[in-house]
Amino acid sequence: MAISKTPSQTSKVYIALRQDIMSGALAPGQKLKIEDLIRQYEAGNTPVREALSLLTSDALVERLDQRGFRVVPASKQEFEELLKTRIWLEQRALAESIRNGDEGWEQNIVSAQRSLAETDRSLLADHFVANSEWEVLHKRFHMALIQACASAPLLKFCNQLYDQNTRYRRLAGQSAYPTRKVNDEHEAIAAAVLSKNEAKSLTLLEDHYHNTARWVAERFS
Repeated sequence: MAISKTPSQTSKVYIALRQDIMSGALAPGQKLKIEDLIRQYEAGNTPVREALSLLTSDALVERLDQRGFRVVPASKQEFEELLKTRIWLEQRALAESIRNGDEGWEQNIVSAQRSLAETDRSLLADHFVANSEWEVLHKRFHMALIQACASAPLLKFCNQLYDQNTRYRRLAGQSAYPTRKVNDEHEAIAAAVLSKNEAKSLTLLEDHYHNTARWVAERFS
């Protein structure tokens, strides 16, 4: 069905393109030809170009000099640099949040962690099928932890790095479910944060990300 010609057409193309990049339907390094995207997403030239510009800002698409656009390439080395930067920034944001967070921030963490724990990571019990609702709640939890850092630019960078990391996780294939007790990790992080134990919180967050990264790096290589 064609995307309707409304003021939100750019947004619709952006969302569709973004989902295809995150899932790997549009492969890392794949050239994005305007005419092909117009046909694929049944949209006009302007909305497609505007959507590509937004995705460039998200660091999911690259603009090639005089040669159009492409999906940002992926490599093990790039993932390792991404992980290192993500840990640096999120640890800073988390430390600031622990120092600045109020009761509302704490309640948001409790709510996010509870909702995540109550949601199955897999749609099936006998083998892993990713649950999109779990993915949404997972991001909500991690963003809730750092929401009180009082820096809009820092939150923006952390949000972008989260999405780039998720792309790698999805490119790596099926999750390590159910051998990894990821809910236990989330619960431990939340407990340390809510008790204002900054050192323990930062260590648990870093360990949590390295647990995921080891598996992703092995699968991706």
